[in-house]
Amino acid sequence: MEQKRIIRAVGIFLCAMAIGLLTMMDQGVGSAAGDPALLSKPAPLPTLTLTLRDALAAAVDNNPDVQLYKERIEAAQGQVQTQLGALLPNLSMNVRQTQQTQFLGTFGLSPVRTDPFNIFDTRVNASQNILSISLIQRWRASRERLHVVEFEADIRKFDTMASVALLYMEALKAMGMVKMHESNQQVMSDLLGVVKHRQKNGIATGLDIARLEAQLASERQRAASARYDVQHAKLNLLNLLSLPYETPVVLSDEFKADVADLADLQTAVDEALTNRPEVQAQMTKVKVTELTYSSITGERLPSLVAQGDYGLIGNRWNNSLDTYNVALLLQIPIFDGAQREGRIAESRSQLRQEALRMRSVLNQVKMEVHDAAASLAAAQEQVGIARIGMQAATKEIELAKERYAVMTAASHFELTNGLSALARARENLVNALFQLNAGRVNLARSTGSLKALN
Repeated sequence: MEQKRIIRAVGIFLCAMAIGLLTMMDQGVGSAAGDPALLSKPAPLPTLTLTLRDALAAAVDNNPDVQLYKERIEAAQGQVQTQLGALLPNLSMNVRQTQQTQFLGTFGLSPVRTDPFNIFDTRVNASQNILSISLIQRWRASRERLHVVEFEADIRKFDTMASVALLYMEALKAMGMVKMHESNQQVMSDLLGVVKHRQKNGIATGLDIARLEAQLASERQRAASARYDVQHAKLNLLNLLSLPYETPVVLSDEFKADVADLADLQTAVDEALTNRPEVQAQMTKVKVTELTYSSITGERLPSLVAQGDYGLIGNRWNNSLDTYNVALLLQIPIFDGAQREGRIAESRSQLRQEALRMRSVLNQVKMEVHDAAASLAAAQEQVGIARIGMQAATKEIELAKERYAVMTAASHFELTNGLSALARARENLVNALFQLNAGRVNLARSTGSLKALN
């Protein structure tokens, strides 16, 4: 009996523990479901490795401003279809079943009307503009407006691509600045270790260490600022590419150190006048205003319209006769209060305005090509000078280290001056390389050859 009571007690205890564990698990699951912090977090975004060409392609595909102009092209195509519809046949049909009475007059003092009767009428109406110079020119103008919108879309696309390319260069510049400051810190840290070792031997002073530590702190601060510049440029790049800001970005391209000289400036100008969508858009706008002017002056001319209808009429649909009406309408404008002449004068002025804008666009494009070529040439010169300065600064720091080894009176000042010169030379080289590659972008944009940029 005692053994049975023990077994029974153990069984009750195990059941109670099982029930308690199940309750705790149920409460835990419920609290996890109600606590947003315990919900599963979204998986981190994969790292995006971008070359310059990849960034340009992504800008064309994803940028909302570029997509907006694609929608404007769709709208312009709808306007072309609308203008074309005015030249095509217009068909309509109506079916009517009515019941009516008619007033026959007054006989004596009493008005008389008919009894109610039914009329069934179904009819197909058609009209066709046979000859209208104004409508034809309006349709042609709408087609040219479509081309204008397409060229404006190309302008927006190239502007976005140029902005992306310059941001890519800005990010490479910031990355180069980070590397430059880290290299400076490494050199200064090594020298600081040497100075501290000499201080222990009684050769260097605390002032020497303080100077180096001050320079090292300055480099660290500038490196932190450069790291922010890298993040800032990447965030702006993601914004133009319309990608999530949490996307890790790795820029795989590097600065080009050498660029081929511009063979012929006039050839570059001719290439720009041929390829730039701004020039093509303005030329098309001039053509649009010419066609608009022609369409308004065409309203002075007679137009010919064919109209007709065919249908069935009777008191019921099964008791009706077919009828038709055919007309050829010649419309001759005579006088409309001089409204047409006012619109002609306005259109003539718009045509002259677009011609003046054409001159302005041509001058702007030529100026941009000349400026980009001059900027690129100056950047090439800066890179050459920066390389010479880098070699001189490197030699200076090596000689300063040798003089510091023998501990002359001014050797530590020469060492710190050499460190400053080396830091400036590295920074000048990074800035010169940035200017060179930014010049490449500006020249490609000015000549309309951004698609070939790499």
